[in-house]
Amino acid sequence: MYDERRRTGPSSGSGPGGGGRRGVPLSELDPALTAVSHKVIGCARDVHVTMGQGHDKAVYIEALKKEFATQGIAFEAGVSFPVKFKDHAVGSTGTDLYVDGRFLIEVLSQPGEVDSWQRLQLRAKLKAADVDLGLILNFGGRLMKDGLVRVLNPDKIKGLQGEGDAPAGDFDGNLH
Repeated sequence: MYDERRRTGPSSGSGPGGGGRRGVPLSELDPALTAVSHKVIGCARDVHVTMGQGHDKAVYIEALKKEFATQGIAFEAGVSFPVKFKDHAVGSTGTDLYVDGRFLIEVLSQPGEVDSWQRLQLRAKLKAADVDLGLILNFGGRLMKDGLVRVLNPDKIKGLQGEGDAPAGDFDGNLH
């Protein structure tokens, strides 16, 4: 199994320019949710090791679908969720993969780190879908661990932390 820890450094909010984000330990999430996310991360790692870098996003999504099916992970591809404003539907947003009816996956295939805009987009999708967790899997890096970002729904974090004004936090996982 993978050892997952909160990333330290400027991107985690622990140093200058970190934005003050706080991570939520995985131990505070539903154990069934984290168990499925561990399996998904393992699948992503296997796809990345086997295929390497440089393919289009759609190729990685298809490979993940095949691996999820092999591993018995329930998923749906291309699911849309309504976006609401004051209880009125104003549009919709979609996700690459919706796993086990519990969390969202966005797949990228680009060089460099996942940026704050991509995190914000996933956070908005989490709110629309009303789920706790989202994963960004960027297959553009040399190692899968460098392209893995966990994003938590800020509305759900408030409930976990018991705070009405808790900041929206990310949990960026390192795999060892």
